[in-house]
Parts: sequence; C-alpha cells; structure tokens
Amino acid sequence: MAIPVDLFYTKDHEWIKLLEDGTTALVGITDFAQHELGDIVFVELKSVGTKLKEHEVFGTVEAVKTVADLFAPVAGEILELNTQLDNAEIVNQEPYKSGWLVKLKVADPASVQALLDAEAYRQLTGE
Repeated sequence: MAIPVDLFYTKDHEWIKLLEDGTTALVGITDFAQHELGDIVFVELKSVGTKLKEHEVFGTVEAVKTVADLFAPVAGEILELNTQLDNAEIVNQEPYKSGWLVKLKVADPASVQALLDAEAYRQLTGE
C-alpha cells in the first residue's frame, strides 16, 4: 500500500495535505481505506461553505458492499468538492492524486501537524 510521506493521516484513514499557501488543504481517503472498502461506486459530500469541526462527518463513501462515513481530519470550511468524483472509481485508482475529496480552508494549520505522519500511519495499518 502506498503511504506518501508528504501527507498527514487520521486513525479513520483520511489523509490531508496542506497546500502551498499553508491554510488550504486537500483531503481524501487513504490507499489502505479504499482497498479495505473495495470498489467505490458513489461519494456523497457536504456542500461548499459547510463549516466542519475536527472529526465531524463530511460525507460518505459507498462501495459495492458497504457505506463508510468520512471524518474531517481538522476543523475548517469546505471550499471545493472534487468534480471528478462523478466517476467514483477514481478514488480506487488514484486516492492520493485525482481521487481527493474536498479542499478545506483549515481553521488552525498547526492542527495538521498533530495528526499521524507516514511512519505512524504505517504502524497503525501494519503496512
């Protein structure tokens, strides 16, 4: 399983990447999560402008046999939804690239640093 070192991770298997401005971030699910879920057929997300608390549900991912909640890794506001998710299997194909889910305006950029780094996430998943 791929676990990129430039991302931060949650115990719920979401990833977050701060962008160059330091206050916006992309959020998605990990390679481990998409593998565990199986073939993803639908992604439902809260709308742009929604303010989220850390660990608040911001959507669901539906796979062939299950539905899983998506949890905000940090507090923030949804700025953008990935328009490529009409083709939900993109999350299976490229979970860290074009399969991202939302772009967030992060309330406290320092909170991202409190999440798991790649090594800690590797230990969590046993990968």
